[in-house]
Amino acid sequence: MQPIFAVTLRGMQQDIERLDRTALNLANVSTAGYKREVVIARPFIDAMDDIGALAGTPPADATLNTSSAAAVQVLFDTHAGTLKMTGNPLDVALDGDGFFEVTTEHGPAYTRQGDFKLDARGRLVTAKGYPVMGKNGDIYLTTPTPVIDAMGNVTEPNATTGPSAMAPGTPVDQIKVVRFDDAKSLQRLGEGLVAPGPGMSMVGEANVRLRQGALENSNVSSLQEMMQMMQTMRHFESMQKITQGYDDMIGTAIRKLGDLS
Repeated sequence: MQPIFAVTLRGMQQDIERLDRTALNLANVSTAGYKREVVIARPFIDAMDDIGALAGTPPADATLNTSSAAAVQVLFDTHAGTLKMTGNPLDVALDGDGFFEVTTEHGPAYTRQGDFKLDARGRLVTAKGYPVMGKNGDIYLTTPTPVIDAMGNVTEPNATTGPSAMAPGTPVDQIKVVRFDDAKSLQRLGEGLVAPGPGMSMVGEANVRLRQGALENSNVSSLQEMMQMMQTMRHFESMQKITQGYDDMIGTAIRKLGDLS
């Protein structure tokens, strides 16, 4: 592949990936706890090193990796969203670092979405039905009006049955909040969940800040995403023009060489 074509193809693939992520961000502008995705391109010097290696004497099986996955990296924008008060006692927002841990059929997963509910068994679960983990496992409640303090301790002052009725004020459990060393690179699973990542640790009680009766808004700005979309489209069009211009130049050169022969 011609080096010019390789560079422009890589640039257009990066633009397509940016447009995909921008569309995903805009679709989730109203999703509680959603973190926008940001596309980071590989340094240009790395792309030129790949092309330079092929322009020299590469191995017979060498190929230039122009795939979108090789050219870009998708990261999370971990900035916190604003808080929206709902008054629902089962809504919980993380006002700071961390993720809630939930259990799925494929194992543990993590989320910032705190729009919880009770299932038929009285477990605290996410809107999709995944059990929310406490430090002692599943959290079982007997009333839909628990009290959750800033450290995640769950009590049931209105309970008429169960342990909370016999020992009022004693926490049923404490909501588990974890953090990751590199939250920006976590893998999204869908349904507001992310996969476990390296460097996971419990957030210390002194650093946990939960807000009951509130939800964290998405950190997506519609205006910012629209500007990103326009910039990306303009860049894509520029890459197209460069490709077409270079192709026309090569075609003209070939025709002139034909005339001289």
